[in-house]
Amino acid sequence: MAVPRSVPSRLLEWYDRHRRKLPWRETNDPWAILISEVMLQQTRVEVVEEYFLRFWETFPTPESLARASDARLLKSWAGLGYYRRARNLRAAAQRIVSEHGGRFPRDHAVILTLPGVGPYTAGAVSSIAFQQPQPVVDGNVARVLSRLHRIEGDPSESPVSRQLWSLAGKHLDQRRPGDHNQAVMELGALVCLPRRPRCLLCPLAGACQARQAGLTEQYPTPRSRRAAVAVRLAAVLIRKGPRIALVRRARGGLMEGLHDLPAIEVGDRGDAPALLERWLRDRFGISIRGLRPIGEVRHTVTHRRITATVFEARLAGQEAATLIRELVFEPAEYGVAPRPDAAGLRFFAPGRIEELGLSALGRKMLELTRGS
Repeated sequence: MAVPRSVPSRLLEWYDRHRRKLPWRETNDPWAILISEVMLQQTRVEVVEEYFLRFWETFPTPESLARASDARLLKSWAGLGYYRRARNLRAAAQRIVSEHGGRFPRDHAVILTLPGVGPYTAGAVSSIAFQQPQPVVDGNVARVLSRLHRIEGDPSESPVSRQLWSLAGKHLDQRRPGDHNQAVMELGALVCLPRRPRCLLCPLAGACQARQAGLTEQYPTPRSRRAAVAVRLAAVLIRKGPRIALVRRARGGLMEGLHDLPAIEVGDRGDAPALLERWLRDRFGISIRGLRPIGEVRHTVTHRRITATVFEARLAGQEAATLIRELVFEPAEYGVAPRPDAAGLRFFAPGRIEELGLSALGRKMLELTRGS
């Protein structure tokens, strides 16, 4: 498939005039660029802007992240979601320290072997930090190329993906590969939008086959989306003096390692208070008193729409059991409710809670309880 020679030059001219000033574009440090690219996976640019500099200042080198504890890592990442990305980033830092003496590898093939790094991330770091002629294809790039060449099919499917990667390589400006890759992504983010693309502002409008056919919004072919699932939780804020009970999510599940209010999935059952009391007794060996609802919070994670009814109660005299008992009641069909790890349920002073890694859902629930 022929690639118009004017495309790279027009794209770079547009990028030089219109690119956004973003903090990770002010450096060619490959470690900083890796941090930004990992954060930008499945997260909007404006959200990442709030976290990037703070995270980079906390962990300015691979060595600093390689030795970070789970608690410190998750606290620094809290709010960005998809926490496996943070653990993969730490694993990549540990690999850089153990196998490369703390120096970020320049070889694209080696970068591709780092934990959590796939072809897109490796291409982005190689081209932006080291000016190596490696293409990238993310959602924005796929949309631009699909429209430019009228590529039929779902970009996530292997045959279409291979075609898009090939085109990205053919388009790539060999002199400024990092700027070129960022330019295509920027064009997709600002002009070649999923809906109502701003074709009159596009430097590639004259070469765009989808625009010439009047079919811009039909490309790329939309993927079939998984239907969202409604999940209902019952969570409880248990007070023991000024301290509040939290559980840490067990490894291997959703949002592993983060802290949350103790909660269970209740579905459409109307006996949430009784279920909560029974679960706390059977799981942790504690009894509560004065259980009362204080409100609801809503949260969306992956394909789940969560509604959590939050209750408040006080400990009725017993301490939490140190060992987890055999479970009598713990529904977890969708894996949204926190599965406590071996530490079970622990009470934390309000000031200490700020130091913990809390899930976004947990933060919403605790915010709801501030006025209670």
